[in-house]
Amino acid sequence: MMNKPELLATAASLEEAAALLDAGADALLIGDDRFGMRLAGHFSLEDTLAAVQLAHGRGCKVYVSLGGLMTNRLLDELPAYVKAIGELGVDGAEFGDPAVLAAVKSEAPELKLFWNAEMTSTNYATANYWGRKGASRVVLARELNMDEITEMVPHLEMEAQVQVHGMTNIYHSKRKLVASYMAHQGRQVEGSLGKERGLFLIEAERKEEKFPIYEDVNGTHIMSSDDICIMEDLHILMAAGVHSFKVEGLLKPAAYNVAAVKAYRKAIDAYAADPEGYAFDEEWLEEVRALQDPERELSFGFFYKEQVY
Repeated sequence: MMNKPELLATAASLEEAAALLDAGADALLIGDDRFGMRLAGHFSLEDTLAAVQLAHGRGCKVYVSLGGLMTNRLLDELPAYVKAIGELGVDGAEFGDPAVLAAVKSEAPELKLFWNAEMTSTNYATANYWGRKGASRVVLARELNMDEITEMVPHLEMEAQVQVHGMTNIYHSKRKLVASYMAHQGRQVEGSLGKERGLFLIEAERKEEKFPIYEDVNGTHIMSSDDICIMEDLHILMAAGVHSFKVEGLLKPAAYNVAAVKAYRKAIDAYAADPEGYAFDEEWLEEVRALQDPERELSFGFFYKEQVY
C-alpha cells in the first residue's frame, strides 16, 4: 500500500468547507483577503478557527494562503495575523514573499511553510533553496508541462503540490481596470465588481471564449477561459511521487467543487489500493461533466504544451 497523495481543496465558506471534507478532501486552503491572493472566499479569524475545528475533527488539515503582494502597510499587520493563525492551530501557510517566511519563523514557528511563487516556481534548484530556508513544500507553476513536473520531483528536497483541476489566473494588476474602464465610458458602477458579478472578457479573435474577470482589494484578476482537468492522467503524477493535488474552487458553485473532490478521491484511492491494476474510469467524472459550465472546456492546461517563458 503506497502513501496516498493529499487531496487539497479551496473553500469559499464554512458551509463549503464542511461539504468538501465530507466529499473526501484531506486539506483545505483558506485565507484572509488582506494577505491571500485570489481566494475562493474570505475567512475571518473566527471562521478560520471553526474551519480548523471542522478539519481536525475529521483528521484533516487547514492551510492559510499568505501569497498576496506584501506592501509596507501590510507588514505592520502581518505578524499579529501570523501569530493568531498559529495559535488557532492552522497546519501550514503558503507564501511567496520572504517577509512572510520571516514572520512565521518569528511568530508561529510550528506552521509548515509552502513556497508558492505562482508562475515562477519552475525549477528544483530554486525550490530547494527555499526548502533550506524553511519551506517543506513547493507549489509548482501551473505553466509546467507533464515532463517538466515528473522530471523535477526526484530532484526536490521537499514535497511538491500540483493543481489538477479548476481555473487558473492569466493576468493580474493592482489597478482597478474594470472600474476605470466603466468610469471612462461614463457608466455608473453599482456595488462590487467582485466574484459574484459574473463579469467576463471576450477577445475579438476568439469570440467563443469567455475569460472571467473580477476586482477585489488586491486589484483586477483575469482568469482562464477553460478548466484544468488532469484526472485521466492523474496516475502519472501519482507514480512520480507528487505529494499534494489541488482542486481550485474559485468562481465555482459548491456543488461543482464537491463533485470534483469526490471524483479525485475515487481516483486517488483506486491507485493507492492497486497501482499496477489501476485504470482511469470515465464514470468518475460524470457528475463533474454534468455540472460543468457548457461555455468552459475541461482541458489538460499546460500539461501537454511547451510553454515559452
